[in-house]
Amino acid sequence: MSEECIFCGIIRGNIPSEILYNDDSALVIRDINPLAPTHLLIVPFEHVTCLASVAEDLDSLLGHLVWVAKEMAYRENLLESGYRLVINQGPNSGQEIRHLHVHLLGGRPLGAIG
Repeated sequence: MSEECIFCGIIRGNIPSEILYNDDSALVIRDINPLAPTHLLIVPFEHVTCLASVAEDLDSLLGHLVWVAKEMAYRENLLESGYRLVINQGPNSGQEIRHLHVHLLGGRPLGAIG
């Protein structure tokens, strides 16, 4: 974590947050401005600013983030009704924090994209 951001502060324990899940490489928190009844953020400990900077050896980290999202969808009872995973990248996407993270949204119909 070479840069300091709100997620790095939460990971280090400098910013208080309710951590719903924590393992060797990621944690999960609730979004403070939820867009759905369930809106979780899956955050890797490594400060990666964008997908374009992910080295090939970090592909296992990205797979792990998706696995954690599936586990949290199970814990939040979203497997049957469905959920959405989103990774925002860059200013036009709505990315607010330059630290790679996955949004897990569910708990209501989300509508089609595209």
